[in-house]
Amino acid sequence: MQRPTLSLVIPVFNEEAIIPELDRRLRTFLGELKEVGREWEVVFVNDGSKDGSLTMLKELASSEPRYKIVSFSRNFGHQLAITAGLDRAEGEAVVVMDADLQDPPEVVSAMVARWREGFDVVYGVRAKRHGETWFKRATAAIFYRVLRAMLGGISIPADAGDFRLMSRPVVLTLRALREQHRFVRGMVAWVGFKQAAVTYERPARFAGETKYPFSKMLRFAMDGITSFSIVPLRIATWLGVMAGLIAVGTAVWAIVQAARDQVVPGWTTIMIAVSFGTCAQLLMTGILGEYIGRIYGEVKRRPLYVIGEEVNVAPATSTAPKLPPPGPGLPSPP
Repeated sequence: MQRPTLSLVIPVFNEEAIIPELDRRLRTFLGELKEVGREWEVVFVNDGSKDGSLTMLKELASSEPRYKIVSFSRNFGHQLAITAGLDRAEGEAVVVMDADLQDPPEVVSAMVARWREGFDVVYGVRAKRHGETWFKRATAAIFYRVLRAMLGGISIPADAGDFRLMSRPVVLTLRALREQHRFVRGMVAWVGFKQAAVTYERPARFAGETKYPFSKMLRFAMDGITSFSIVPLRIATWLGVMAGLIAVGTAVWAIVQAARDQVVPGWTTIMIAVSFGTCAQLLMTGILGEYIGRIYGEVKRRPLYVIGEEVNVAPATSTAPKLPPPGPGLPSPP
């Protein structure tokens, strides 16, 4: 079977209100993309949707064999949905984009053009972010710049999400990286290759609600930092040193005051010292716990995700564990 030129990887989680418009935009865009022609595929990854998203995707795939569906057994998260799509994508160039149409399909044309120029990674940089609160824009800007400062030799583009095109060599390299706590845009920066940017205006969601509330954003930020940087551990070390120096200074001051017979009730000083020391200890313990928890997750060697079912996916490209078919009783012994 001939390998498609372009693959689109689209994670889907409770997007039934958007799927009809997404399908229309995709068909229009892909039908007009002269650089690719009919050699394309779309890999939808259903991340455990609770609404009618999977049913709608199956209806679309029944009439369009180039629409492929990978459906998880439960919700595994956006980054693992991207990973599953990359594991199934067969195109020479693979584009990761969100289903909410905030990553406009039409921008892919500019990405393909840069890929044709010889770039292996072409990422979208958000010039404007419509429909987002000032808090989300501010925290995202701070996060990317703090992360870049922590990583040192690895340069993660600021104001760029997972919307990007990757060449076949990049995709194959990413498939070899199987850590549990995944930060895909950081992994793409880590593998290197020749990269370029395409600037675009990010529109508001076409419909529905954001799938990244503050709690998920915070967890995502923690995964990004702890997956690629040990700076927090060094911060914990320096906090310990500072706490030790303050304790030594406090002890010297107390001895001097005692020698001068100027000792006064020191409840305030004691409370400040105890509070500072306790805070430093808890902070260091929490940081260590984050890294130990990630080590614990890695040593279990569980699969990254479990596939419930697939549609229009060739068996040769499907390597993830699947649920056993339903049936009564236990399997018979051989």
